[in-house]
Amino acid sequence: MRFTKDHEWVAVEGDIATVGITAYAAEQLGDVVFVEVPEVGKTVAQGEGLAVVESVKAASDVYAPVSGEVVEANAELGDAPETVNAAPEAGGWFAKLKLSNPAELDALMDRDAYEAFLATL
Repeated sequence: MRFTKDHEWVAVEGDIATVGITAYAAEQLGDVVFVEVPEVGKTVAQGEGLAVVESVKAASDVYAPVSGEVVEANAELGDAPETVNAAPEAGGWFAKLKLSNPAELDALMDRDAYEAFLATL
C-alpha cells in the first residue's frame, strides 16, 4: 500500500490500483454521510479529483494518487457511506483504476514514511 500527502491510499495488484482514503483522513472527516464515486470509464490523471466524500463536518475531494481509467467503482458506498469510517483501508475503497503509468507509484510514500509524515501534522 502507498500513500499521498492528501491522505489517499493505493493498493496495486497487477495493473489494477484500488484507491481510498486513509484511516487518518476518515477520522478527521468525522461521520461520512455521502460518497460520490467516479463513473466506470472515466480517465483521471495523478492529482485530479476522483471522488467526493461528505461528512457532518465538510465535503472533500478525493484525488487520484495515480493516473488511470476507472474500471470499477464501489457503488455500495452510495447506500452505506459509513463504510468509509468503519473500514477506510479495506471495504471503504472508492474506485479501482487500470494503471496508465505505474512509475507514478514510486513517488508515493510507503506506510512507514506516511506514519512519519502524520507525526509532523
